[in-house]
Amino acid sequence: MARRPRPLAFVAGAAVGVLGGMIGLGGAEFRLPLLLLLFGFTALPAVVFNKAMSLVVVATALPARLIAVPPGELGHEWDVVLNLLTGSLIGAWLGATWAIRMRSATLYKVLAVLLVLMAAVLAAHHAGTVSELDLPSGARFVAGVVAGVGIGVVAALMGVAGGELLIPTIVLLYGLDIKLAGSVGLAVSLPTMLVAFARYSRDASFAVLRENRGFAVAMAAGSVVGTVAGGLLLDVVPDDVLIPILCVVLLLSSIKVWGHR
Repeated sequence: MARRPRPLAFVAGAAVGVLGGMIGLGGAEFRLPLLLLLFGFTALPAVVFNKAMSLVVVATALPARLIAVPPGELGHEWDVVLNLLTGSLIGAWLGATWAIRMRSATLYKVLAVLLVLMAAVLAAHHAGTVSELDLPSGARFVAGVVAGVGIGVVAALMGVAGGELLIPTIVLLYGLDIKLAGSVGLAVSLPTMLVAFARYSRDASFAVLRENRGFAVAMAAGSVVGTVAGGLLLDVVPDDVLIPILCVVLLLSSIKVWGHR
């Protein structure tokens, strides 16, 4: 097993957390290439490890956001949460199952394609191209379930929280403002991630967490510190500068991951 320095894990986790905090996401899509390319994890263990780190960030972010979005306001949108969860829980189990059964070479290719998808969604979301769809309630429910399945699959395959996809989906389907959509997205993400985590726990690759306990604690601590710092630095770097840079980083990472051995 490759030696993975804990101080470097903390720094990497903090760097990803800062980026995620500045753009209002968990940053797991940036952590995944680091696990693969810098720290030498193979595809499936990297996804499992990334999922564990994402859980830490989401579990920290959700109560922290209750200051900005009170529980009563979040509870008022319980129907949106249940609608998306109806699909996302199924998608999370399916995505984790497919990741476990996939050949490693195929999983690298899938992860590379999904990194490109994340770059595209990030660019579209911050370009302000997302607006509410005027759908009948029945059609909206069906669309929510279908979207939930897709988001659950992607989140499980990459080990991410899925906020990049959830937030624009919530704005698009339900017309919630961006701040409330972020909290609703976290409320959907947490149980969705737990389902994927439960599925991964039945596979031998789950041992990566036990074998890298110290490394995991260091990266988790860095992620939490970085996320808080990123939130405080929210207005330091303009989105017009930050988002294109991050999209390029994701695209370059996808190229590296595609050819990874």
